[in-house]
Amino acid sequence: MNWDDLRFAVMLGREGTLAAAARRLGVDQTTVARRLKALETALGASLFERGDGHWLPTAVGLRVLERAGRIEEDMAGVIRVAEAGAGKVGGVVRITAVAAIVGEWLVPRLRGLCTCHPELCVDVIASNDNLNVARREADIAIRLARPASGDFLIRKLADIGYAVYGAARGDLPVRTGDWVGYNEDLGHTPEMRYLHAMLGGGRIRLRSNSLRGLARAVADGVGHGVLPCFLADAAPDLVRLTGARPVLSRELWMLIHPDARSQARVAATADWLVERFQAEAAGFAGILE
Repeated sequence: MNWDDLRFAVMLGREGTLAAAARRLGVDQTTVARRLKALETALGASLFERGDGHWLPTAVGLRVLERAGRIEEDMAGVIRVAEAGAGKVGGVVRITAVAAIVGEWLVPRLRGLCTCHPELCVDVIASNDNLNVARREADIAIRLARPASGDFLIRKLADIGYAVYGAARGDLPVRTGDWVGYNEDLGHTPEMRYLHAMLGGGRIRLRSNSLRGLARAVADGVGHGVLPCFLADAAPDLVRLTGARPVLSRELWMLIHPDARSQARVAATADWLVERFQAEAAGFAGILE
């Protein structure tokens, strides 16, 4: 049996479709199907069955995937131990964060990190998905919620303030009660709970899972919106409507696997992130002078 075939089976079990597993593995769908077939032939058992376009683990498949997942984490741990011995700030460091943090804040500042460490390469993943730090899908995760469980090194990076914003242009009047907001699958977020509490007889005229898209809609006069201050205060086409203090605040956390923290590239990147967030804490908090 080719042990690497297990990696393909684990990803298929995690993603549920050949297309999604292929994207995550960086191969085509045919390769995933071929590696799965080879594994099933070697084991003499079917690991998946197809249903409604998805690949569902069989009873045997569930047990195999559970053990294979542990092997995957152990292999990631072996790699971390080996890399920790190098002591050199170089190679690839993977950072995952929500799209707004990546596009609006992190990427514009990464030149400073790359200048300090010329041998470092940064792989930035803009995603709301909970990429698994233990499985080495990411070295550092930046998340808008403290995890309730898991063996991580956790550090609070910032308090992110939110306020209500409207269009800065005076010729774009917005009717009272018109709002923009996230799609319903993000209705659990504090900013959407705040919006619904204020909505009353109003309406949400536009929904999107893109924060940048919502900010654009507010600037164009589609409706008012609850936006993070670090993004909206810097936008000349937006104006804050709710005063000098934020209407709500969320905590931003950094997660690192304990083994990864001993790697020079991860440690240097984590230290840089802490320094940058501390230097810009006031902007994130959204408290105006």
